[in-house]
Amino acid sequence: MPPIKINHIAVVVEDVQAALGFWHEALGLPLQHVEHNEGEAVDIAFLPLGDGEIELIAPFTSDSGVAKYLARKGAGLHHLCVDVDDIAAALERLKAHGIELINEEPRTRPDGTRYAFVHPKSTGGVLLELYERA
Repeated sequence: MPPIKINHIAVVVEDVQAALGFWHEALGLPLQHVEHNEGEAVDIAFLPLGDGEIELIAPFTSDSGVAKYLARKGAGLHHLCVDVDDIAAALERLKAHGIELINEEPRTRPDGTRYAFVHPKSTGGVLLELYERA
């Protein structure tokens, strides 16, 4: 199995543009782009950092999963994402170990990246996302 590396760290915020005041303007991280993601009902700012990136995510509906998370827990660390070479194999391995998954099957982003989430109950409290790049 190849080494697993961090793809991104996602921070949930109430407003992407306001959060960029710290992360981009004050701290100086470069802003790659901002995306309006209808499928997840979030706006996302992508800020490259080393081999990965910081993602600032803000819900734009009140009933999305991220909106519910923000209302329940407030702004802050949302999830950690790691790259895997074969997401189907990674999910099967996790299932074989009795790990609770949020997504039994991977979802696909418009760029072809496949992803799935592992429930925090199985990870010691951290929402974990697995990414298989296109």
